[in-house]
Amino acid sequence: MATEAAIKLKAIEKSYGRQPVLRGITLEIARGELCAVVGTSGSGKSTLLNIMGGLDSTYTGTCEVLGQRLDKLSDTQLSHFRNSHVGFVFQHFHLLDHLTVAENVALPAFFGRPGKGDAAGVVDPQLRAYELLKRVGLAGREQDYPNALSGGQKQRVAIARALYRGPELMLCDEPTGNLDSDTGRQIIALFDELCHEGLTLVIVTHEERVSRAARRVIRLEDGRLTAATSEDGAGAATA
Repeated sequence: MATEAAIKLKAIEKSYGRQPVLRGITLEIARGELCAVVGTSGSGKSTLLNIMGGLDSTYTGTCEVLGQRLDKLSDTQLSHFRNSHVGFVFQHFHLLDHLTVAENVALPAFFGRPGKGDAAGVVDPQLRAYELLKRVGLAGREQDYPNALSGGQKQRVAIARALYRGPELMLCDEPTGNLDSDTGRQIIALFDELCHEGLTLVIVTHEERVSRAARRVIRLEDGRLTAATSEDGAGAATA
């Protein structure tokens, strides 16, 4: 039986002014898949990720994510969808230096509607943050501030924050780009573990170590899909 799709894109076109960025992207990504999106700078990778996550609605074509047609939603509906179903991880962490590690992780509790991660508002945000920090290997660092952490530890905090609401989909834009080789392998192994637990991950990357760990590699060139190879990766253990 075919695996249910988490993401379905059909004939996606996107331009900035007169400059085409995405040219007719048609693609499906299965639930529970760890998928890498690769390509040169300017090939449209981050733009594609933004469309999948409902951060960009100025495109043509159809975009269905987790059974919801995003191209039919208003800005308010898109915001609610993102808050409830999607986690985002970026290269530069985006932590608030004046908040503790636990407070950074719990930030989603104070924006938008309650999600699965805060059990309709019942779970104490601090307890949820502590639980997730343990999950990503940072137990004992909850009351530290970001400036006391290494780059890899900051990225783990960002991942914990992205997991706060129990998303079904996580979108990552160059999440290992600022990390050394060993720390990058640890983050990739964590992504692989999350994928095995049923989370769908789409990771934009320039790095071969990430694409080797992916179940599938999607290649973009000048805004066009040039390849989408299954089972490209050898698994996180060899990344």
